[in-house]
Parts: sequence; structure tokens; C-alpha cells
Amino acid sequence: MPVLSLIRRDVAQAWRAGGAMLPVMFFLLVATLFAFAVGPDAQLLARTGGGVLWMAALLAALLPVDRLIEPDRLNGVLDQLAVRGHSDESVAAAKLVAHWLSFGPTLMLSALPAAALLRIDAGTLVRIEAGLAIGSPALAALGVTVSALTAGLRGAGALGGLLMLPIAVPVLIFGAGALGDGSGSALKLLGAVSLLLVAGAPFAAGAALRAART
Repeated sequence: MPVLSLIRRDVAQAWRAGGAMLPVMFFLLVATLFAFAVGPDAQLLARTGGGVLWMAALLAALLPVDRLIEPDRLNGVLDQLAVRGHSDESVAAAKLVAHWLSFGPTLMLSALPAAALLRIDAGTLVRIEAGLAIGSPALAALGVTVSALTAGLRGAGALGGLLMLPIAVPVLIFGAGALGDGSGSALKLLGAVSLLLVAGAPFAAGAALRAART
């Protein structure tokens, strides 16, 4: 199975099983509940809403972690790919791309109605969208790496959350920090962190896949 076919298959499976919509629904649900919890204070909603959206994006990216690697490990797909000469790093990179395609663009679209619910102004919304475009690949990279590390373990979903949330703190800090930063320095730092995570994730996840096979 070529790597591009693996990406197409994973994205199609995510949409067919409803897994691609689950992060979006969760994202919008968090925004709606927060708006109800805070009440009609528009200034407070606008001041805190951006950080809430970033927290929701982080948790939404975490939801499908236990389904990124484990099904293919159980079905022998990963072993077949290895036998056919595909490196574990290339498989992990394909999983990363597929994971991002299944939740990243839809998450950015969902930020539009969520911003309306939270009374977020247009300028802040632009910075949120820019931050999600830069930071969501990092969240996908962390998701795939954590999924590979926890594949085959009992309670992988809960363990994945415990592993991913602390590592994702820099993404959250710089993403939320960009909302009030007119200079753009927070977005640059977010881009640097995202690039580092995306570049390193295939190697870390690939090593985890090899270790799980031995």
C-alpha cells in the first residue's frame, strides 16, 4: 500500500466512521457551554474566548488518539507495510498527514461559529485562524506520536491524554499568546514549535512502531 494510498484510506475511514466530525462537535460544544456558563457579559467572553478555543482545539485533537495506530497494529496492516519495504517513519508521516486532514481544516471552519458564540471580534478571529493553521499540525504530530507510544497498552486513551497534554503546553501558550500579540512574535514562536514537532514526530513514532513489533 503506497503512502499516499494510506493517507487517502485513513482520511476516508475517519469521515466514514464519523471520527472526523467528533472533534468538530466537541469543539463547538465547548464553545457553546462556555458561552452559557459565562453568561451575557460580552467583554468577558471576548477576553477569554480565544483561550477557550485553543483549549478546545487541543482536546479535540486528542479525542481520536487511541484509533490512529492501534487498529492497524491489530489488523496486521503495519506488519504488511513493513514487509513491503515501507519504513516506519514514512508510515508515521502518512498517519500524521491523514490525522491533520481529518480534523485540522474542519476545526478552522468550526472556529467561525464558535467565535460568534463567544463574541470574538474579527481581528482576534483572524489571529485564531492563523494560529490554528500553524499550530494544528503540531497537535496532529503529537497525537500520532502518543498513539504510537501507547499502541497495545491497556487504557491507551487515558494514558495518551496524560502524555500529550504536558507536551502540548508550548503550543497552547504560544497559540493563546498570539491573540493579544500585535507584533506577531508569538505566532513565530508557535511556528518554530510546530515545525520542530512535525519534523520530529515521524522519527519518534517510527521508533515506537519498531519497538512495538519486536
